[in-house]
Amino acid sequence: MTLFEPLFLLLVLVTVVTLVTALAFIVRGRFARAARLGRRLVVGAAIYFAIVIAVSLVTPRREFRVGDTQCFDDWCIAVVEAHRAASPPAASYDVTLRLSNRARRMPMGEKGTVVYLTDAQNRRYNPVADAETIPFDTQLQPGTEVSTRRRFEVARDARDVGLIYTHEGGVPIGWLIIGEGGWFSQPPIVRLN
Repeated sequence: MTLFEPLFLLLVLVTVVTLVTALAFIVRGRFARAARLGRRLVVGAAIYFAIVIAVSLVTPRREFRVGDTQCFDDWCIAVVEAHRAASPPAASYDVTLRLSNRARRMPMGEKGTVVYLTDAQNRRYNPVADAETIPFDTQLQPGTEVSTRRRFEVARDARDVGLIYTHEGGVPIGWLIIGEGGWFSQPPIVRLN
């Protein structure tokens, strides 16, 4: 957890309290006071989102190595190993991933998680469908981990290949927290070469 996650939660609480207070002023007929609170809320939100966007513009892409762990809350993923095999007309990567739950009390699974490979030309390579692989939303008990594999078919000329772990679909909560990526930053990458 970064410093900015509790700050975000505090700002959400302040926003809710401000909206409830403004609504109470409206009910009492104190429209000028409610409008003043509303303007302050809009200005504060604009400043906050300007900071979120500015940080996303200047923050470099995070790069990880094979073996490094990336966590979203208490659910974590790590590339354990990756092997490239040439098989005409394409090449393939077999990637072993470790999924873990570092929570102490709650089972966790991660909905909306996707992994894909990308290369120096920014081509995207999704994993080959395989019903035998462990899905990312599998509920892991606290303190447990499990290994799973994904196979990727890539172009033979693919260079500087890396694995991207990100979330797709749902609410992109990282877009609302300072330094969590989103707006203009590229997702973190695990370099496989």
